[in-house]
Amino acid sequence: QMINVPAIIHENDKTKNMMKTIKGDSPIGIQITGSNPEDFKKVIPYLKKYDLVDINCGCPSSRITDNESGGCLLKTPEKIVEMIKILKKANLIVTVKIRLGFNKNEVIKIAKMIEKAGADAITVHARLVSQSYETPADWKWIKAVKQAIKIPVIGNGDILSPEKAKEMLETTGCDAVMIARGAIGDPLIFKRTLHYLKTGKSEPFNFKDNIEYFKDYLKLAKKHKLADNNLVNIKHLGTKFLRNIEGASKLRNELMQLKTVEEIEGFFEKISKQ
Repeated sequence: QMINVPAIIHENDKTKNMMKTIKGDSPIGIQITGSNPEDFKKVIPYLKKYDLVDINCGCPSSRITDNESGGCLLKTPEKIVEMIKILKKANLIVTVKIRLGFNKNEVIKIAKMIEKAGADAITVHARLVSQSYETPADWKWIKAVKQAIKIPVIGNGDILSPEKAKEMLETTGCDAVMIARGAIGDPLIFKRTLHYLKTGKSEPFNFKDNIEYFKDYLKLAKKHKLADNNLVNIKHLGTKFLRNIEGASKLRNELMQLKTVEEIEGFFEKISKQ
């Protein structure tokens, strides 16, 4: 979950909740964004408990770019450089997530600036900020970045299956891949991807196993008091788990009508027994 630096500094209650960790969370990272490098000096005390800090310079949401954060930072890469240097001076491990550019492709120039600033790794989402997901990710630019810099390059964009993860690794030479949208509603994609990379054999999507993971998520949300004030997001996430089965559309509509976490738990309990 990306968190805005000013919200951290102002100790917003919702933000503090999002930043909570437990003893078993290790190693743990945090993804932040912001528009003012000076704020990055103020936020350092709040970041010390994390093993890794990722600066998001690629989010295309207008809610974020209108605040000159996220993908908007690619218009002013010198700001990104300053942010990296501030965090590195505090001895933090810093990675940066970017797209190819805002309206035009400047990824090689920006990647080199990020490397020179001292970043430990870079993630490249192979689209412009201005491009929607309907535009295929252009993986050749991930390969170009990998050839242009020496720090680890993580490839991202359109990895919706284990096969696609392997294809990206082989065609771009990147050091790792980041699965994003592909994991929403399918957390077991990571397990299936590791299996495929090790054995070359595909494991089928298992609807019931997937539903069990969502039930575990609901238990954790209740345990850590994150459920009652987050029902809309929980239901939206739940709809992503309702796929590859007959009547999925009807089930998604039913889920969105539920009013409490207990009702949502009962709904998924019933589905898991069908």
